[in-house]
Amino acid sequence: MGRLFKTYLTGTPFFCCHKCSSHLALHDDIMSKSFQGRHGTAYLFSKCVNITVGQSEERQLTTGLHTVADISCIDCGGVLGWKYEGAQEESQKYKVGKFILERALIQKCREGN
Repeated sequence: MGRLFKTYLTGTPFFCCHKCSSHLALHDDIMSKSFQGRHGTAYLFSKCVNITVGQSEERQLTTGLHTVADISCIDCGGVLGWKYEGAQEESQKYKVGKFILERALIQKCREGN
C-alpha cells in the first residue's frame, strides 16, 4: 500500500467521517437534506473528497431504479453512502455524479479537526 494522500477542507463548516474524522464534504455543497439512507436521514452532496468508489450496481431506490456505487472513507474504510452513476427516469438524472452521505455516519466539523 502506498502513501495516503488526503484533502483537508477549510472555510465553512464541513462534514467528516464519524469513525476517523477524515474530511468529506463542505456544508456549502449540500444540494438536499431530504434523502433517506439505510440508517435514516441522508444528504445529497455535489462533491466529496477522501472517498473510494466501489463497484457499480443497479438498485431499486425510493425514486426508482438507479445505478449506484457505495462510497467509503479512504482512511478507515467505513461505508458512508453511495454515488449515483446512472438513473433510468429523466427526472432523476440530476443526481448522476452526486453523492449521498448518511447523517448517522458523518459528523459536522470545523477547521482544526
